[in-house]
Amino acid sequence: MPLRQAMTALTSPSPELGPGLAAAIREAPVLFDEAAAAVKLSHTLERFADHDRASLDALLVAHPMARQVVLGVMEGAPFLTDVIRREPARLLRALETDPVARVAALVAAAGVQVREAEDEAAVMRALRRMRSEAALVIALADIGGVLPLMDVTRALTRVADTAVALALDFLLREAAGSGKLLLPDLNVPGKGSGLAAIAMGKHGAGELNYSSDVDLILVYDRAVAPLGPDAEASPTYVRIAKGLVRLLQERTEDGYVLRVDLRLRPDPGSTQVALSTASALAYYEREGATWERAAYIKARPVAGDLVVGREYLDELAPFVWRRVLDYQAISDVHAMKREIHAFRGHEVVAVEGHNVKLGRGGIREVEFFVQTQQLIAGGRDRDLRSPRTLEALGALVDHRWIAPEVRDDLSEAYVFLRRVEHRLQMVADAQTHTLPEGREALEAFARFMGYKDRDSFAAALVERLQRVQGHYAHLFEDSVTHPCLQGELHFPLDRDDRATLGTLSRLGFRDPPAASRLVREWLAGQPRALRTDAAREHLARIVALLIEQLSHGGDPDGALNAMDSFLRDLPGPHLLAALEHNPDLVRLIATIVSAAPRLGETLARRPSLADALLDPAFFDVLPDEPALAAHLEALLDAAPNEEEQFDRARRFRQEQHVLIGVRIVSGTLPAARAGEAYARVAEVIIRALHARVWARFVEAHGSIPGADTAVLSMGKLGSREMTAGSDLDLIVLYDFDPASDGTSDGPRPLVGAQYFARFTQRLVTALTSLTNAGKLYDVDLRLRPSGRSGPVATRIGSFENYQRTEAWTWEHMALTRARIISASPAFARRVEQVILQVLAHPRDPRRIAGDILDMRRAIAAEKGESDRWNLKHAAGGQVDAEFLAQFLVLIHAERHPEIVDTATARILTVAGWLQLLSPEDCQTLSNACRLYQDLTQVLRLAIDRPFVPAQASPALKALLARAGEMPDFSSLDAHLTDTEARVRAIFERILEAASA
Repeated sequence: MPLRQAMTALTSPSPELGPGLAAAIREAPVLFDEAAAAVKLSHTLERFADHDRASLDALLVAHPMARQVVLGVMEGAPFLTDVIRREPARLLRALETDPVARVAALVAAAGVQVREAEDEAAVMRALRRMRSEAALVIALADIGGVLPLMDVTRALTRVADTAVALALDFLLREAAGSGKLLLPDLNVPGKGSGLAAIAMGKHGAGELNYSSDVDLILVYDRAVAPLGPDAEASPTYVRIAKGLVRLLQERTEDGYVLRVDLRLRPDPGSTQVALSTASALAYYEREGATWERAAYIKARPVAGDLVVGREYLDELAPFVWRRVLDYQAISDVHAMKREIHAFRGHEVVAVEGHNVKLGRGGIREVEFFVQTQQLIAGGRDRDLRSPRTLEALGALVDHRWIAPEVRDDLSEAYVFLRRVEHRLQMVADAQTHTLPEGREALEAFARFMGYKDRDSFAAALVERLQRVQGHYAHLFEDSVTHPCLQGELHFPLDRDDRATLGTLSRLGFRDPPAASRLVREWLAGQPRALRTDAAREHLARIVALLIEQLSHGGDPDGALNAMDSFLRDLPGPHLLAALEHNPDLVRLIATIVSAAPRLGETLARRPSLADALLDPAFFDVLPDEPALAAHLEALLDAAPNEEEQFDRARRFRQEQHVLIGVRIVSGTLPAARAGEAYARVAEVIIRALHARVWARFVEAHGSIPGADTAVLSMGKLGSREMTAGSDLDLIVLYDFDPASDGTSDGPRPLVGAQYFARFTQRLVTALTSLTNAGKLYDVDLRLRPSGRSGPVATRIGSFENYQRTEAWTWEHMALTRARIISASPAFARRVEQVILQVLAHPRDPRRIAGDILDMRRAIAAEKGESDRWNLKHAAGGQVDAEFLAQFLVLIHAERHPEIVDTATARILTVAGWLQLLSPEDCQTLSNACRLYQDLTQVLRLAIDRPFVPAQASPALKALLARAGEMPDFSSLDAHLTDTEARVRAIFERILEAASA
């Protein structure tokens, strides 16, 4: 579609829908407690004038479906409820008018206000009020089924276009006023300004989601830049770009307009936020990637100098649209998704916690399905270049690239998933795509979606996800190219084959003779596992597929060497037969050795674990705690003695850790959920060994009347943020009948503290001792009262007294992560009560903040904080986020006990709900916690040394980019830098203000 026509379609109103939104509503959420929602609505409308309230009441009585939508908002969408509470008249205006007409009126009013504004504050207020009311109008129209999806996204895009254009125009006028720019027409400041804002992604396509970031690229043309005397292009336009982000993104009492993401520009880690068209074009000509070609399918100039924007995109067209059929795009786009879709069991979807955008069968797969074929043939056929997903699907049918039923399946699923995405984002105005992880929360969301319960929603969702996944996998499976199609691969034992060297070179190997020699050594039986004829025959049948898969990670030579290490570590040929009969396992092993060699070493030492990977249920949901516990109990119960029990516990942990790690590498387990999975394994093991060690201890030493013990987890286990290499921070608490003299009644009696200290030593030995099967965990007891110098077990009364009267601030910070892992129900309740009472004790914010700042400076002096990839200790890294969350717990738990939680991310979320953090700070910190946890999981799994980007393999960088939800490592690196800077700024602002 020509640009003029596209922009006309984007901004033209839909046909009138009747007298108003309320009358047009035909769908509504399913209410859980209508009376409670009505009470909440009444409280929300407290500021409403009586006559306006009467008008609203009459409208809702006349239109019961509209009333049900509004009550559904009260139940399911705190953000929309707050928009109404701040100005109740917004709700009445929204319901009385046509939604498209109302959005048009809001856009027009904002234009007038911004053009008349004398300062930034007035501009920010006008844009934020436009956005808030438009968000309410569009949400009600979406929830009520009044507007179809494309009209909803068109309205959201219109608001975003207006905000970007008005903000940029204001900044250009300011630059002209200061003499930096000599604009041809101040009434149309973008015209001839030389600076263009290019909308990318869903914004460019006119398909914005409800709480979307806007992806912008800001480019300027030096040849037409109307610079004032002594002004330079780069500093001038960079200042304007930064001002644009501030005007749109900064939160005020009126909220924010848009979150702006500038990271899709070329090489965001090393370029300015505005760059010249010449340098951008040179980058794409030199090293532009396929994902960047795909990104520009949806590009559209939206603000500033539209002529510069159009000319820039016209010059870029040959980069995006190749003149020949580009089948290489299939493998490139598939690598962008970086998920292993062909594995057995991959079609099974766990609903709770599923990411409807990036997960299996999600929105991204529909988009990639379309974009792949657009990149293949769009260079020859301009009709395939539509930026809009549904239009492009139609064009693919018209030109016989896909069948009509495929279009229908994908279109219906896409609309459904986008509605789910919108409803998720309406809850808290957060850029989220992940369904609630708890069943109760998902039940509430299902009702908000209009379903009667969780199961009916889950059935509808899974059916769409599986349909999308089937079509997506079919596209890529049908398009796999094998080396035999590109050239020959033969490895005679006595020489290098010339044709094979050519094939290896085309596959990207830098040193084909070395690669050939290595493979010939395998086939000659040099590795121990390949010394039998049968083993070498198995390898010979898969070697072509193996080499092809190793060539995909960006460093074929390095991947081949990693595979060599893997094969030489194998104790026997068992795995090779499995590889021959399961080509999907070949792909998975190639991915593991390329991206996560540390995991590959473990799998090589335990090849029997590969059997679990062949189980169709492997890529299903992770086993829950009862299933894990039952499995471990059965293993331990069948052990003939205590030594064998310890061995079996260690093998159980190793197996579970490898299976979790493989899920992370394969993309079937988000790294964000891995911490919980590792913690679940540790908890099950601790409970099982606690019970068994206690039983054997009582056999040897007898019991003390009323004796009870509790294992308290701290640190990463307490917060359920464990990684593959985490140790266990534990405290053992005990008590016994005070009327007893504390002497045990067994054959070898012990007295009081000695009894429980000896038991604790036994438990620690069970967890840490090195047996033939290895070691379970390292255990750290230093967080107990008095640390190294105190007794290894602490009586509950002493623990409580110490925490109340002697503990330092850092010990109370550590206590915020305390969680009972193993104890009798009654003793567990008693310990929990002590912890809650200690955390809820009133504290002086000034002293706590000062202590935390002193601790942070001491850690920086000892560990350093300049390496941004030291995710824990970097300025603005994990420690900053964790310390800030712990500060919030310690100073607010007295008045807000609901903030007490062991997980940093949940503490921050609750702090946002309680308005102890601004929404912007809460969003920034929550996103940072997720990013740090995701990246840490991958790094701990992949390598056993500090991460140095310059020394990392392309496969590991790709894995990190996927975990960080970035298109490539350069974008991830820039995103990490920006995130840490934001976190550090928040940390210093809040704690320094509190300590002043």
